[in-house]
Amino acid sequence: MSAHISPTPPAPIRLVIISIGMLLLLAALDQTIVSTALPTIVADLGGLDHLSWVVTAYVLTSTVVAPLYGKLGDLYGRRTMVFVSVSLFLLGSALCGIAGSMSFLIFARAVQGLGGGGLFVLALSVVGDVIAPRDRGKVQGVFAAVFATSSVVGPLVGGGFVQYLNWHWIFFINIPLGLIAVGIFAISFKAQANRVRHKIDYAGAVALTLGLGALTLVSSLGGRSIGWGSPEAFGLIALSILSLLGFVWIEARAEEPILPLSLFKLNVFWVTCVIGFVAGVALFGAITFVPLYLQIAKATTPTQSGLLLVPMTLGIVLTSTLSGRYMGQTGRYLLLPKLGMALLFAGMMSLSFMTQHSNMVVFTLALALVGLGMGCIFPVVTTAVQNAVPRESLGTATAAGIMVRQTGGSLGVAAFGTLFAARMSQGLPLGEGGNIGPQTLARLSPEQQANLAETVVQAIHPIYLIAAALAAVGLIFAFFLEEVPLSNRQVPRGE
Repeated sequence: MSAHISPTPPAPIRLVIISIGMLLLLAALDQTIVSTALPTIVADLGGLDHLSWVVTAYVLTSTVVAPLYGKLGDLYGRRTMVFVSVSLFLLGSALCGIAGSMSFLIFARAVQGLGGGGLFVLALSVVGDVIAPRDRGKVQGVFAAVFATSSVVGPLVGGGFVQYLNWHWIFFINIPLGLIAVGIFAISFKAQANRVRHKIDYAGAVALTLGLGALTLVSSLGGRSIGWGSPEAFGLIALSILSLLGFVWIEARAEEPILPLSLFKLNVFWVTCVIGFVAGVALFGAITFVPLYLQIAKATTPTQSGLLLVPMTLGIVLTSTLSGRYMGQTGRYLLLPKLGMALLFAGMMSLSFMTQHSNMVVFTLALALVGLGMGCIFPVVTTAVQNAVPRESLGTATAAGIMVRQTGGSLGVAAFGTLFAARMSQGLPLGEGGNIGPQTLARLSPEQQANLAETVVQAIHPIYLIAAALAAVGLIFAFFLEEVPLSNRQVPRGE
């Protein structure tokens, strides 16, 4: 059984929730603060082909370590593991800040991910311990609002640093915020001596890392750095298939698997995994390219492109808050993922029609639809799973759900990045546009600017069409979701 915090009066519980919210803000801010700076980073360090890896490296490493943090938290205490994850995250932030090449930046982002993966899992697992299932929707709604806040603050701060200082500061800003967050957590969440000895499934973790890593690599490099028919591509595909098959074999026999296969017998678990995967692809994959469209095709500044993401944020805040209240008052959630996927589909389809001359009101409405959809989806997938799984599987199921969502984001960013770079290379003369960014755009003639803008638009179009198709798939699966009424009973301490 996982470690639990001791009987705590309401005020300290609120302080725990506040500290967790800050830790989640730390991880979420790092994802959004980078978005508006990507064009400038590419222009400074070069390597348009590797643009997606600035995002993918973080998402991939945070994905593969997520299940391990759940078990390590049980073994060594969640408080200790939060300190470990924050330390790794801040180390990665410092390394990103001093990066002088794209390769080093990608490595530093991977280090950040090793810490960031723990922040998500440990924080949401603590919520499962101290909050009754029926009230978790409200808390998840608050956390969704935290992510939404980072969607505003991140791009604005990132755009401001890029425009008035330099992009290195978008990573240094994490350090003081991280120290404040972990300080509040240290005060509010006390160490517990009552821990359960667990056997860590290291073989499963290695197999999963190899499988997902190889799959992401071939998604990112296939057709560009390596040919689809090359021995390297076949080798990565074979490694991915064999590793994932090996992972299933290991999990079926492991004493304490990091992903118990029995969870997939639960309708709520496997359906929300599909929905979470699709939402992860849409959020991480498609939205990564919005600032590039704004800064190159629409010639906005990094700060302006950050402001133009606000409608999406307001959509997330509105529907995540309303979704949490709806679940808290009714104990039901079946309607929400259907509504969320429908809104997400409408938003992505609208974005697929954008051009260099698109009306910005229509564009912001499309982003708002995406945000409204996301706000309906994310509070539900975690709350529904935590309510449906056995108490002893709560931490593992939470981590598994996050892992699936992050996997969708990792593969989405990698695959969309490959598609984007390939279409860019087809539309521009060899060598032109390899370091595109706002500064580069300013040095081009009006004719060259128009050509580059049109090429970016044409490269982005299929990304949103694919995201819309995936949202339609998610909507279909939402109709297969069974509803387990949310309990209004808080889990007793030490149960």
